[in-house]
Amino acid sequence: MIGATQKNKFNLSEEITYLNTAYSAPLSKEAERIGIEALSKKCRPNEYNGADFFEPVEQLKSLFAQLIDVPNPQSIAIIPSVSYGIASVANNICFKEGDEIIVVGEQFPSNIYSWKRIADKYSTNIITVSAPETTSNRGKFWNENILNAINENTIVISIPNVHWADGTIFNLKAIREKATTNNALLIIDGTQSIGALPFSVEEIKPDAVICAGYKWLMGPYALGLAYYGEYFNNGIPIEENWINRKNSEDFSGLVNYEDNYKEGANRYSVGEMSNFNLVPMLIKTIEQILEWTPESIQNYCEKITKEAIEELQLMGCFIEKDEFRSNHLFGIKLAENMDMNRLQEELKANNIFVSIRGENIRVAPHVFNTKDDLQKLVNCFRKSLKA
Repeated sequence: MIGATQKNKFNLSEEITYLNTAYSAPLSKEAERIGIEALSKKCRPNEYNGADFFEPVEQLKSLFAQLIDVPNPQSIAIIPSVSYGIASVANNICFKEGDEIIVVGEQFPSNIYSWKRIADKYSTNIITVSAPETTSNRGKFWNENILNAINENTIVISIPNVHWADGTIFNLKAIREKATTNNALLIIDGTQSIGALPFSVEEIKPDAVICAGYKWLMGPYALGLAYYGEYFNNGIPIEENWINRKNSEDFSGLVNYEDNYKEGANRYSVGEMSNFNLVPMLIKTIEQILEWTPESIQNYCEKITKEAIEELQLMGCFIEKDEFRSNHLFGIKLAENMDMNRLQEELKANNIFVSIRGENIRVAPHVFNTKDDLQKLVNCFRKSLKA
């Protein structure tokens, strides 16, 4: 249970209000210390041993498996980015002309470009389910429209759990049920949810979950994690690196080339996955998240944002209804009598960091924020009102 701000664990300046974890999370002081130690060790390569290539990675996979409720950590792969993880998925699905790939409108491009390439190569159709042009029951109708789009031609539904621009939550359990009925795969980009929102592979039963590490996992850039289900157990990886083959722990036998991969998702891990600098930092940040728990992070974010959201709605701003959005990430659509340029000036003058995504001011608080931070944000919106 998180009862009070955890800002003392971070090196964020007192002069700024950082409400932008969806852009990039700050490293904790402890993760920073571990990263510096790891980097310094590279000056003394004689201190590395064979176990350093394997044991930290296995620890990281076990922690992520615990976070997303995966029984077997060997279903986890180490990836450098979401685009890499999605490409591994897209390259291992059998497509034919007329197949349909469902995505949501204004989805993050790393979960789009691989599907566009597939569509061009196999003459498949990308079905984009955009947000309804309404503020009344918008999240409800959006979810219904996704379900209605799934049919016998659907081969893949590739969507986030939480929309990266406005925090809309998609009903993955219902989507999974209809996907199963139509023999379709469910691929989830968990980058903007995992670490801050409870998620269970055992409950949802997705075919793959791809997650960058530098946002809600609060880790370093260029390191992420992915879950690949049984469908992908015999797939072909993007690259053929030595460490993903059986018996790679035996350095003296590496010239005895091995045709077989290690079990599960290991084949999809990126080359040099043992990254001695980044892996220890991500281990520490996931350990901290597990200590806090995603449920407590959601509850804390709800507590510090509730009053601010109510004030913004009274001013005429649109924010999705509570039941159809996350607490750690939400979009604010300006009221008609607000001036966007003036708002941006106020945000800059007050050192408040948020993101503009489409028509939304995206707000992404975390445990280092307080109610006062949100009130500062509200005051900027109030000053943007036209006379």
